[in-house]
Amino acid sequence: MTDRPDNRFVDDAPFDPQASIQQLERADLDAPNWLLVWRKFRTHKLGLISGVFLFLCYVMLPFAGFIAPYGPNDRNGEHLYAPPQSVNWFYEGKFVGPHVYPIVAEADLETFQWKFVPDTDDPRPIRFFCEGSEYRLAGLVKVDTHLFCAPDGATLFLWGSDRLGRDIFSRILYGAQLSLTVGLIGISVSFFLGILFGSVAGYFGGRIDWTINRVIEILRSLPELPLWLALSAAVPSNWSPVAVFFIISIILGILDWPGLARSVRAKFLSLREEEYVRAAEMMGASSGRVIRKHLLPNFMSHLIASATLSIPAMILGETALSFLGLGLRAPAVSWGVMLNDAQNLASIEIYPWTAIPMLPIIVIVLAFNFLGDGLRDSLDPYQQ
Repeated sequence: MTDRPDNRFVDDAPFDPQASIQQLERADLDAPNWLLVWRKFRTHKLGLISGVFLFLCYVMLPFAGFIAPYGPNDRNGEHLYAPPQSVNWFYEGKFVGPHVYPIVAEADLETFQWKFVPDTDDPRPIRFFCEGSEYRLAGLVKVDTHLFCAPDGATLFLWGSDRLGRDIFSRILYGAQLSLTVGLIGISVSFFLGILFGSVAGYFGGRIDWTINRVIEILRSLPELPLWLALSAAVPSNWSPVAVFFIISIILGILDWPGLARSVRAKFLSLREEEYVRAAEMMGASSGRVIRKHLLPNFMSHLIASATLSIPAMILGETALSFLGLGLRAPAVSWGVMLNDAQNLASIEIYPWTAIPMLPIIVIVLAFNFLGDGLRDSLDPYQQ
């Protein structure tokens, strides 16, 4: 240390990078666990982007009716299999705002099909915050205001229409409400059963462990798809779409829990011999309290990552059942129900936009997988 004329002291000691690293490590040890997880998760760019995207998708679900220009079952008999319409902003070199051109159906005498030709001489401005078909906002309040609507005397099929003249874009938004929710309900059922049976088997062991393991092995030995089909076919056809939706969600959850139960059991077998577990038992803590307060928190990171990786399987399961006609049925709208209408390969070849509902399925499944990878890397305490 040297004494300067202004009586201030200056540290002349050389910079020690090792000491700085040790200070940072001590600061990390003092930081809360959630902050360390967040710091690591931010470095996983693909997982972070996927998480934001999925958050926006789920926030949008209660407002799907507000965003969709049409109702899920609104039909336009004069525009069957209408192609996607583009939104234009300029007309004859001038900016006139968002508008579309009316499409006129003309008969093609060579292919004996209808062709839709846009009338480029008649731009129609898109209406915003307009009245349209009635829907329930967040499933509660009946309203008829939409973010945007078709121009007067024209149509607005952003992604085309199907064989009944229904807007595919609007139906995809409404279908997201069921297709994305079925994963949350199914994973809730799966996690409840998997954690319950897995923790009981791993903590108590003995005959209880043996019995639960045999049940798990029997369920895992059954072929999954035929079992889905058998259980779904047992659902009465006269049930309402809401009842079918919930029973399909429960079926998917019941068939998914054995894998999670095995993971929980294996983790509990290793944790139940730890000193803090023995100490809690010697202090008189009940088995339920030991499982809830001491064992499950040490396994929570794996459960969170498993949830994000299991939800896509639930979504694909509902899509497969609805595609085969054994899941949700019309008038319910889901992505699987929409793909059921696109089973005819000849129709897809002629009208390729009818296969657009598979795109959100692919994007959502990939987003959940990327998010799960990011969470798994961030929550793994053994990874540097």
